[in-house]
Amino acid sequence: MTTNEASAHTRIPADLAARLDRLPWNGLHTTILVALGAGWLFDSLEVQLFGSAVGPLGAHFHATVFQQDAILAVWLTGILLGALAGGHLADRHGRRRLFVLTLLWYAAFTVLTGLSPALGFVYAFRFLAALGVGAEYAIVNAAISELMPARVRGRVGAVVMNFWAAGAVLAGLLAYLLLNTFALDDAVSWRYLFVIGGFLALVVLYFRRRIPESPRWLVSQGRYAEAEAVVVTMEERAGLPPEQGHCASDTPPVPAPAPHQALGELLRRHPGRLALGSVLDLAEAFGYYGIFALLSVVVLKQVHIGHAQVPFFFIVGNVGALVGGLAMSLVFDRLGRHRTVAASYTLAAAGVGLLAWATASGSAAWVTLAFITANAFGTAAWTSAYPTFTELFPTHLRGAGVGFSVAVGRIGAIVGTLALPDLATRMGATASYLLVVACWLAGVAAIGIFRLRGGVDAATRSLESLNPTPA
Repeated sequence: MTTNEASAHTRIPADLAARLDRLPWNGLHTTILVALGAGWLFDSLEVQLFGSAVGPLGAHFHATVFQQDAILAVWLTGILLGALAGGHLADRHGRRRLFVLTLLWYAAFTVLTGLSPALGFVYAFRFLAALGVGAEYAIVNAAISELMPARVRGRVGAVVMNFWAAGAVLAGLLAYLLLNTFALDDAVSWRYLFVIGGFLALVVLYFRRRIPESPRWLVSQGRYAEAEAVVVTMEERAGLPPEQGHCASDTPPVPAPAPHQALGELLRRHPGRLALGSVLDLAEAFGYYGIFALLSVVVLKQVHIGHAQVPFFFIVGNVGALVGGLAMSLVFDRLGRHRTVAASYTLAAAGVGLLAWATASGSAAWVTLAFITANAFGTAAWTSAYPTFTELFPTHLRGAGVGFSVAVGRIGAIVGTLALPDLATRMGATASYLLVVACWLAGVAAIGIFRLRGGVDAATRSLESLNPTPA
């Protein structure tokens, strides 16, 4: 991409950007928050239900432990590829169209998973559903950062991310009702979990269809008149008299760069920001997914938490996650990105250390309390990370930058999920916990190096000031 093309992509009239950032909070902002957050909730619901469904599913199809683990590997691989593809498509076709299509996509394939006649179909449908969930990472984060006023952008982004913990709590309750209260047999219980989860996600469509396209993305495509119309509508919804815009005339659209071109531009012009996003996501995904796998496969058995108690264990753990993440969101914009991320990742490392001590004690009560604490700090960490690196990328590369960072993170999730239980079996749980602590501290080092090298703290700043137009 030439310098002129990059300039065309990043030039947004100052008055239009300022009008977006000074809008008072109104019903449309609430609709955007709920619609994108609810999608995240159902992403989480669908992911978490698999943990409850994999046992009955495996029993129904007489699957080996390896075959059951392979379903999770297929899922994480799908998210990796979906994040890369979704980021590119969002930059090329816009945010609004994609976050409607991805919702339909993963809801449909989740329902089809519940109707699978054989294990091979489960693999195929789980992979396809994961493509939609992976795409959501890039699309939702880009839309939130571009539609919210700068003064609350970080807080709102963090709140949307915390819908994940709410979805996990809902998944635990739903699983308990279907698997225990109604005592459905293995042949149908897992099917109900997937089918219900998929249909519930469709409720979000009502809200998502009301979300406007990102004016910033429209400008990046040279569609100034459409961007002006969206901003006027948002001003009217806020009860403000529409301002007279000074947008330039529409220009021929500049196509979004191909994936390899986008990555090349990110590496040339924003290597530090891409490295920060990749390391932060790798660290949190390794720790988050790895800890859940370690607990499920090794630790809960060691401290005698039985199958009947497991749903409650994860429900209370995710209540802790919700509290931790929301508490972080209250200070996110006030403390700034660098301080919040560094503190959250440090506390997440400390929480894992506490969990290691509790596991060594052999006490189920201490493990439960330590898990609540570790999950609270871990959720505060990853929900602060996503808004932090999302807003650093320029609009025409935001989807690609987030998608690449998430893809790197899914590699960490795959390695953590497979390696930590195996390492604990061979060397003890403490060794696995120490590896997770090291990953969280790698995130602390990443944000520290970024700050020392002059990396910008984007809290309450306009997106345009973070990526000035090239000369």
